[in-house]
Amino acid sequence: MARQNNLKKVNDFRFSLIDNSSHKQLWSIRFSRPSFIIVSVSAILIVIALVYSLIAFTPLRVTIPGYPNAHSRRAAIQNAIKIDSLEKIITRWEVYSENLNRVVNGKEPLQLDSILKARNNRDFSNIDKEELSKQDSLLRQTVTEAEKFNIDATKERNLPIEGMHFFVPLKGVVSQGYERVSHPYIDITAPAGSVVMSVLEGTVIFAGWNDEAGYTIQIQHSNDIVSIYKHNQKLLKNTGDKVSAGTSIALVGNTGALTTGDHLHFELWYKGEAVDPTQYIGF
Repeated sequence: MARQNNLKKVNDFRFSLIDNSSHKQLWSIRFSRPSFIIVSVSAILIVIALVYSLIAFTPLRVTIPGYPNAHSRRAAIQNAIKIDSLEKIITRWEVYSENLNRVVNGKEPLQLDSILKARNNRDFSNIDKEELSKQDSLLRQTVTEAEKFNIDATKERNLPIEGMHFFVPLKGVVSQGYERVSHPYIDITAPAGSVVMSVLEGTVIFAGWNDEAGYTIQIQHSNDIVSIYKHNQKLLKNTGDKVSAGTSIALVGNTGALTTGDHLHFELWYKGEAVDPTQYIGF
């Protein structure tokens, strides 16, 4: 009978803290086997949720190998733009080399417009439909991979200003820098008639004359960014026009009352505040 009692299954447990010298019980808790399993599983799930939250919603996520942070996304965008520019330069050099060879041999030079037209008017009737389907799948895969880095320009991007690529509005010298209180913009000196370009894609929200600033153009960009260009000699865009990054929008001048020479007065606004353009644009 005693042996049967010893083999009886134990379901209730007690965990106690006892003072070693006085043998006084300081703390005690009773629990069963099912409650212990439930508490243990719950504690593990809570720890997993906390670790996931720390990684997903805090800057710790950038420590994960392969995760694109703001700097890597900006580098990816810049590299994509550089690749596109290099492809155009290579195409121009190929046309130049071919035309030079034709002129030396007494042939008529090729026209760039005719080459582009010929490329656009290619006959696709003899191409296998399976091949077209395969090429379409590869293109979709390429676009999907590009969207991981927000390179696709047709998709709305909500990048911080640090992760955006700005075009230089004017090739010149920064004659006076940004000062938050007294001079919340920069002045870029360049010869009269130099081309002023849009720093980002956007819409012209103002293009006209101002007695103090002369010919002025303002462009609204995505992500609450506004760029302003003043003292121009001539404006090349009108209010409401859509412009791309790097598009010519004006010519450098010396118009308006608040100017002492040919230069561009350039302002960059982000979420309603004037910011230092030199922090985001390499002049």
